[in-house]
Amino acid sequence: MNYAYEAINSLGATVPGELEAASEAELVRRLQMQQLVVTDIRPARETSSGLARKATKKDLLVSFHEMTTLLESGVSIADTLESQSHATYPESLLRQYRQMSVSIRRGQSFAEALAGADFDLPSYFHHLAKAGELTGNLSASLREAVDQFEYELQLSRDLKSALMYPSILVIASLSAVMLIFVFVVPKFAPLLERSDNLPLLSKIVMQTGLWVNENLLMMLIIAGMIAAVLFFTVSNRKFREAMLGIMDRVPLIGRWLAETETTKWSSVMSALLSSKVDLVTALELSVQSLRNKRRRLEVVSVISDVKGGMSLGESLEKTTVLTATALNLIRSGEKTAKLPEMMRSAAKLCDEASRVRMQRVLTLIEPLAVLTMGGVVGLIIVSVILGITSVNDVNF
Repeated sequence: MNYAYEAINSLGATVPGELEAASEAELVRRLQMQQLVVTDIRPARETSSGLARKATKKDLLVSFHEMTTLLESGVSIADTLESQSHATYPESLLRQYRQMSVSIRRGQSFAEALAGADFDLPSYFHHLAKAGELTGNLSASLREAVDQFEYELQLSRDLKSALMYPSILVIASLSAVMLIFVFVVPKFAPLLERSDNLPLLSKIVMQTGLWVNENLLMMLIIAGMIAAVLFFTVSNRKFREAMLGIMDRVPLIGRWLAETETTKWSSVMSALLSSKVDLVTALELSVQSLRNKRRRLEVVSVISDVKGGMSLGESLEKTTVLTATALNLIRSGEKTAKLPEMMRSAAKLCDEASRVRMQRVLTLIEPLAVLTMGGVVGLIIVSVILGITSVNDVNF
């Protein structure tokens, strides 16, 4: 039987591996002969494809949700990590939990073990874990982090889901136009030879249809290259920031982006402050949640003002980071010493406003796409009809 194991060598380093043995006892004996101290043994996982499934963000969220639930139930950190390392998550996650378990047994803190495991987590996770250990309330701090992480993933899923239908509509419309040029328009190409008096629109459409037919392969190659360039360009962070800066100036879309940024920033700040992270550190961490470069720079200026003794509300009032509603809630939170609660309320209000505005944007995109593509198809049909009637007039 194949066993996966982790052992510690003479230098104190963790050595993972996989070995075939008749039993666990035999595996331990063989490893001891190699001067290895076994720390973990488990049956090796087998997959039908021979490839391990890569852990997704959802897998990561579920695993941390379960870990936090165990800690909230009073289970010790060591037992919790031991349980997590034998769960049914993808192997990459199990390996990271086993690494955390070994680090804890060596005397490291939870925050240090979490940082060493190199999970693909937002930076605030590590600071919330550290703050939770310092305040003696690790499970509550981790719950704040998990809830924030879940909210961010849900926000991303909602945005992708909302954009799915308009994207499919545009792609289907472009495909329909291409099919018309490839299969329909060339049928009327002989009109170009039968008449010298075709309307200009008819000539342009029919000649375009003929050109598309003759160069179809080249067009497909060019389209593929353009798609590849767009994919890699959109993956570039600087390009995304530049596009966000441009869209931020568009009246309706800019307002929607501002509310989305406010929601995420306020939510992160609320989670950090609720876990007793000091205000300056929370502001420094929250900068990373903002995608718009201009707003990030404004938060940096807010940090300088707060360090200089200015209140958070007064400093934010000089910027465009927050909406007016969120700004009023933060001022009230400072006066009543309930800033984390007011930050959370601001996030909820801006989230609702953002969703409503997103629906308005999509409500405009869908009919505009239909009208644009319908207009193109209609233009092609009109040009063909004009060409047919002009030939009939000449023959008559």
